[in-house]
Amino acid sequence: MSELVTFGETMLRLSPPGKQRLENARELEVHAGGAESNVAITAQRLGTPATWLSKVPETPLGRRAVGELRQHGIDTDVVWSHRGRQGTYYVEQGGSPRGTNVVYDRADSAITTASAHEFDLDRIQDAQVFFTSGITPALSSSLRDATANLLKAARQGGTTTAVDFNYRRKLWSPEEAEGTMTKLFPGIDILVIAARDARTVLGFEGDPRQLAHKLGSQYDFTTVVVTRGDEGAIAWHDSVVHDHDAYETDTVDAIGTGDAFTGAFIARRLDGDDVPTALEYAAATAALKRTIPGDAALVTAEEVEAVVSEHGQDISR
Repeated sequence: MSELVTFGETMLRLSPPGKQRLENARELEVHAGGAESNVAITAQRLGTPATWLSKVPETPLGRRAVGELRQHGIDTDVVWSHRGRQGTYYVEQGGSPRGTNVVYDRADSAITTASAHEFDLDRIQDAQVFFTSGITPALSSSLRDATANLLKAARQGGTTTAVDFNYRRKLWSPEEAEGTMTKLFPGIDILVIAARDARTVLGFEGDPRQLAHKLGSQYDFTTVVVTRGDEGAIAWHDSVVHDHDAYETDTVDAIGTGDAFTGAFIARRLDGDDVPTALEYAAATAALKRTIPGDAALVTAEEVEAVVSEHGQDISR
């Protein structure tokens, strides 16, 4: 039985090679990518058995997405659907000042009709951690209910619940996100949130250390991790705030960095590490992910260990 179970949509990511524009590209690279499956892949590669739950169309594209995830070693427990479609998204990489552009094509995808009763709740209740992200309830009203019900089922089974807030402005407004996510907060043990989202969506003020403390105190989370991009992350746990800088890295593909961080943090906590050590390994995993094309952190535990050993820092509390 898997120690970690995740729930959410995985799309097919299509990208022009190099930094070509979509409008004149003659070929596209294909990767499977989704926040929850990315977290599962990272944890699995670091030694934590992981399962990904989802609802997927019974089509060649749906099978393509699931097949790729299985190649990474995670267990895929999916509801196959004859309604809906396989979500896709397009990534156009570009340097400054153009930057990277993401175009979603995921409306009416199969997972938008998912409900909690379609899944094996024993899978969740037998796991140590159940994880999902704020992307999932943003996709449909059905998924808002499903997310709430799966978190409730996890809690009832004694499973620790973890959520990455993961606000996406192309999916919903700050007001919609705040209204939905704060209703889910009572069912969440571990919250991961970007400092910018705590400010712009939840209306919290202060530096990341203050944000972590305020969130943990107000919503009674067990652990709050506030990410701050190139500056690393802050974690609040047992009323103590821990700090870790980001590692320097040559960025090849930044997409999936946050998922790699979260997957590694959860994996190390499940392995018995304290919060400061889990932060250290999460930062190292995130740095390695940025050197790898595609969404998934195709890293090994030995590579992460080498980064920590070579570039590790004193951990402040």
